[in-house]
Amino acid sequence: MEIFTTYLKAFLVGGAICAVGQILVDKTKLTPARILTSYVVAGVLLGAVGIYRPFKEWAGAGATVPLLGFGSAIAEGVKKAVEEKGALGIFTGAVTAAAAGLGAAVLFGLIAAALFKPREK
Repeated sequence: MEIFTTYLKAFLVGGAICAVGQILVDKTKLTPARILTSYVVAGVLLGAVGIYRPFKEWAGAGATVPLLGFGSAIAEGVKKAVEEKGALGIFTGAVTAAAAGLGAAVLFGLIAAALFKPREK
């Protein structure tokens, strides 16, 4: 039963985050790029002040997969790098924290481009 509640929380939290984004697209004049950027910045700010970590531990993948989780990971990476390397960590922490996700996105994008031929409609 515990695994069901884990999946349910992840689904509901991730769905709520996406629903807020869709409402912003539908009801405001914000472009999708601005909304996505706002999600990353909000994740960075919530991660930097320590609010996002307890939420992420409670919600699981529902909070780590959306862009808020990416921003939070960047903030945590910078904090850790600053503790280890000092001021140089400001520049290296975000890249190190995001490297796995960005590398996977590039790799899967290349695989998709190799397997499927894009065509004009």
